[in-house]
Amino acid sequence: MSFGDPKNPYGPPPQQQPPAPGYGYPQQTPPQQPGYGYPTAPPVSQGYGGYPDGPVAIPGGVKGARIMLYVLGAFQVIGGVALMVASAWFADYISDSANADGSLSSEDTDTIANFGAGVFIAFGVVALGFAAWGILTATKFSTGGNGIRISAIVYASFVTAFSVVSLISANVFALISLALGILIIVFCSKRDAGQWFNRPRY
Repeated sequence: MSFGDPKNPYGPPPQQQPPAPGYGYPQQTPPQQPGYGYPTAPPVSQGYGGYPDGPVAIPGGVKGARIMLYVLGAFQVIGGVALMVASAWFADYISDSANADGSLSSEDTDTIANFGAGVFIAFGVVALGFAAWGILTATKFSTGGNGIRISAIVYASFVTAFSVVSLISANVFALISLALGILIIVFCSKRDAGQWFNRPRY
């Protein structure tokens, strides 16, 4: 028998072909796609603007409400200063009228003039206080939380109520503040406003 005869017991063992896959040798499993056995990362909630957990840019309605707060605050500053200036005019008017009429003593005239001037000044201080409230609330719209949104809604509710009272007394200019107050309440009550003021801060 020749050396290369496969039946020769003294020759080298014959070359064996590797078994076909699945016949004796374990196969390497190919990397699996996510979702077929491998854990996947939890989905990240995409908020307003594509960033997680809330908006990153102030919504348009919130911007509009902030501008309206500034406008109302400016009107109230003008009104408060005008009332304080009018207090001096009112005191002079009462004094001149009393002196021309002669029906009131100087003490009564001074009492009425001082009381009237005090009422004007008090209303002026209230108007300036409301102006400061609205303007400070507006300045916090970019950084403030849900308390700022509530502050804006409460402020606008007071403005709306006072505007209705002014309309009853035939003050047509109160229509402007009434419209602005209602719009502030609507814009600050919308869903995107809630998402903006409740967004997480790191």
